[in-house]
Amino acid sequence: MRTDSRLSRMLHVLLHMARANEEPMTSEQIARMLGTNAAVVRRTMAGLRKAGYVQSDKGHHGGWRLACGLDRITLLDVHQAVGGPRIFAIGADRDNPDCAVERVVNAAIADALHQAEILLVQRLGAVSLADLAGQFDALCRAAPSNAKTKSSHRPQP
Repeated sequence: MRTDSRLSRMLHVLLHMARANEEPMTSEQIARMLGTNAAVVRRTMAGLRKAGYVQSDKGHHGGWRLACGLDRITLLDVHQAVGGPRIFAIGADRDNPDCAVERVVNAAIADALHQAEILLVQRLGAVSLADLAGQFDALCRAAPSNAKTKSSHRPQP
């Protein structure tokens, strides 16, 4: 799974978990929702657990649940927990090329990526999951029948 894909999928999962009213979601339920398998879910959720955003309980009524409020989790937090330190997976093919033209091009691209990363990190850090939940709620209020169908794919226990 690509980093950006993991980020959007885990944001999706966390928002559904917030709507689950303290009911845990199993790895199998999350896997069905995401169209993947439970082992992938457990590996990905482990990063969120290590960061303190989710907890897992074993046993008959076990599963994944939020460990803190949505207002304490930003998009950047989730990216760092499941995606790693790099924001962009693009860059120069060779770090130290022999060609001076390629060195100049690499420097220009590196600078552009650096500036873009600064802006993206700032933006991701400024948006909390509570912000997203609020936007979702507003969407539901504006078009209740449409929003309800859009969120109804969460598997039932």
